[in-house]
Amino acid sequence: MKEDILHNLAVINERIKKACEQSGRNIDDVKLLLATKTVSPDRIKIALENGQTLIAENKVQELKEKYEDLKNIPHENHFIGHLQTNKIKDILKYDVTCVQSLDRLELAEKLHQRLLAENRTMDVLIQINTSDEESKFGADPDEAIELIRKIAGYSTLKIKGLMTIGLFSAETDKVRACFKILKNLQQEIIRENIPNVEMKELSMGMSGDMETAVEEGATIVRVGTAVFGARSYPDSYYWNEGKANNKD
Repeated sequence: MKEDILHNLAVINERIKKACEQSGRNIDDVKLLLATKTVSPDRIKIALENGQTLIAENKVQELKEKYEDLKNIPHENHFIGHLQTNKIKDILKYDVTCVQSLDRLELAEKLHQRLLAENRTMDVLIQINTSDEESKFGADPDEAIELIRKIAGYSTLKIKGLMTIGLFSAETDKVRACFKILKNLQQEIIRENIPNVEMKELSMGMSGDMETAVEEGATIVRVGTAVFGARSYPDSYYWNEGKANNKD
């Protein structure tokens, strides 16, 4: 188990390095985030004890279940799944440092109120639906700047950039188009110079498309299966992308 995970990490880091070299980027500008959905604490520990520092969960329940096993190992924990408003208290309780999936004003307002009550702040990324799929969460790119202006008014929320889930497609050009939308939107937001908004982070790209994402400007790539192995269910189950099944 350990040998497999360490080998896979070496392969992924080499893929990131090559993608950076080919696109003229500094490898230090791209962070590897380990998506740990369904991964046991023992397997996560192997990665954390061998140089990895950034992990993320999609489901609050898994965050809770693994917290005690992992809390004493130095690492940073992000949340990358669809966040229901009634789970906000758990996100704060279990030491999440960044919510990458902030996609609507109602969630921002309730997160802000909770943070105010606890005298805390939190980093957030704004999730954008760049693939124009009805099943995907995320703000419409055309409405993103107005949403960000409103969210920026909440003093507890520190907007650090954008996140997207690219099109699940074997056609690289179609996937690349999603990442280009995010990069272009980032540049547009930077030009708007909105107070309380940073646009340093672009979280995009996963196991199958991370080279394309790096070429298009990703600063965070989210990798799970390529490090920890295949899961028992399709990605759509863990990403919780079925809107009909989610009620805030």
